[in-house]
Amino acid sequence: MNHVAARTLVMASLAALCTGAYAAETPPGDVPRVSYGLQLDTLRSGYDKETCWVHSRAGAIPADPPIVVLTMQRLLLSGSDIFFALNEMRTDDLGRTWTGPVEHETLGRRNIEDGAVEVVCDFTPKWHAKTGKLLGTGHSAQYRDNKLVSVRRRWTAYAVYDPANRAWTPWQCLEMPDVPRFFNAGAGSTQRVDLPDGDVLLPIYFKAREEKQNAVTVVRCRFNGQTLSYVEHGDELTIPVQRGFVEPSLAFCNGRYFLTLRNDEAGYVTSGSDGLHFDEPVTWCFDDGQELGNYNTQQHWVVRNNALFLVYTRRGLNNDHVFRHRAPLVMAQVDPRRLCVLRDTERVLVPERGARLGNFGVVDVNESETWVTVAEWMQPAGCEKYGSDNSVYAARIRWND
Repeated sequence: MNHVAARTLVMASLAALCTGAYAAETPPGDVPRVSYGLQLDTLRSGYDKETCWVHSRAGAIPADPPIVVLTMQRLLLSGSDIFFALNEMRTDDLGRTWTGPVEHETLGRRNIEDGAVEVVCDFTPKWHAKTGKLLGTGHSAQYRDNKLVSVRRRWTAYAVYDPANRAWTPWQCLEMPDVPRFFNAGAGSTQRVDLPDGDVLLPIYFKAREEKQNAVTVVRCRFNGQTLSYVEHGDELTIPVQRGFVEPSLAFCNGRYFLTLRNDEAGYVTSGSDGLHFDEPVTWCFDDGQELGNYNTQQHWVVRNNALFLVYTRRGLNNDHVFRHRAPLVMAQVDPRRLCVLRDTERVLVPERGARLGNFGVVDVNESETWVTVAEWMQPAGCEKYGSDNSVYAARIRWND
């Protein structure tokens, strides 16, 4: 049995775990509900019909008030996942005014061999408290003639922000162990957890050169304020369906680590005690046992003290006209013991206007606010007839506790 097969799961067992006896152990009212207010800000809108803004994710630098730095990049609408340089928007006054977008050459395309280019994408900035740095992580993509290179190396890409000069360092690649299975390995669209000692728990997904099926693991890294380096990695999780598992996100809540992940068919969740080793993933379900309906789209966490929330998209919200049901963007509280979504807490954060909203980020801005940032992804052509115009949003969650 190979390294992936050792943790390969069977779909039937996942369904049983999702709806089985464990889900009935705790009464639905056992999880205290956490209330919040919501304000939806539009940071910018409009697009040139040839490109649109995507991957809008933000990090917050502690200050009074906090400095919020949002990165995003243009997508070529005539292609598939064809991205250009990362740009920055920034607010120093809690969203009353924004500057940018400003393109950063240090986060732009690079020429590589055989006429191809490489770019960093699916990027997420986050404050690293131990070093006092805003560290952004994502992964790389390679193009030739503005088409994805089919068999390509993929890396975890990272860069560090200098708030005084409003500049990002040139993006670098995380060096992984030189083994075949990490030929295509990166942290695109993932949430990490930073430990008190400064180590970084960074979820990635990966596969060997000729593999079709991805696996997920959490990499423990060291970060000294300039360089991110590999220390070790944990369990390698996959499933024998198309693409395996991709786009994992990690959260720490009330002494336990939670990992959400997805493939083309469904979203999944698991938990563990140390951030590296996890139980077998189960399909995301509501607390009544019905499958959540999230699929082929990332999910991310919101943590508020001892309360855990999931932000996601799903079927069943009068959204059959939206590509892969990737809008509206909703949030619900999670029962961390049963690993299910509490249906009665589900709430729309960003409404649906035809465009997809499945690529988004979460940032804790200060003690009282968490923001979910997203841009309307203007594909496929025609989605604009429902009212979308490539607006970039910040859904501002204002906690009442």
